[in-house]
Amino acid sequence: MKRTHLPLNALRVYDAAARHLSFTRAADELAVTPAAVGQQIRALEDHLGTVLFRRTSKGLELTEEGRAGLDALREGFLKFEESVQAMQAGQASDRYTIAAPREFYAQWLAPRLAAFRKATPGVQYQLVENENADFTEANLDLAVRLVDGPGDLEGVELAPARRVVVAAKDAPEEVLETWIDWPGAPLPEGAQPCVQVGNAGQALSSAVAGMGKAILPYLLVEESLKADKLQILEGPDEGRRAYWLVAPLPQWRQKKVKSLVAFLTEE
Repeated sequence: MKRTHLPLNALRVYDAAARHLSFTRAADELAVTPAAVGQQIRALEDHLGTVLFRRTSKGLELTEEGRAGLDALREGFLKFEESVQAMQAGQASDRYTIAAPREFYAQWLAPRLAAFRKATPGVQYQLVENENADFTEANLDLAVRLVDGPGDLEGVELAPARRVVVAAKDAPEEVLETWIDWPGAPLPEGAQPCVQVGNAGQALSSAVAGMGKAILPYLLVEESLKADKLQILEGPDEGRRAYWLVAPLPQWRQKKVKSLVAFLTEE
């Protein structure tokens, strides 16, 4: 069945005018001019082929045809509101689905999510390891990505893009002379890696294990430095990529996402 095109804006104006029996008061409610209300009503009457209001010595009044549709219209607007509330239910939800690199989650994110949960009891998390997962397919609220900017997503940088060269604490000289290679940090020209890994987390684990030195984001290694598991050999220096909290605009606007982002970035 083909649906009839509904002039929803004009119907909204009609509802307001019918409640107030005044174009002026309807205009005040809708934050438009009385003339705009009049134009919408005339357009709606043309669309319906009937007169909805008449002017009398006592003021504005509804015609019989105008009164006939009001109850159904207002019930319809209530259904619209219920529909919108259902679609916005995630904004009030206490469930978060977050994608983040495994080692970054362990080193930085997990303690802060625990603190957020303590401050907001009842919050539940679902963690996705693939930080590059599709937001729609994985039903994500947020993702943490090591990138040089948010791209076409909304985002906030968790810390300035700084990098350091690190190795295990008290590592012997032969370890300090060997490199751990991973795709996000090109090695100095002529450097020969002894270990090649796939991501920053694996490079961090390799460095802590004493397999060589690695160029890593400072934010990722900060906790290991505090725990005396690593030492800084060079830096911190300005880097190109940083850890960003990112999400598409609809998720970014959700109240629950705003709340978590504010908590994670308040330090």
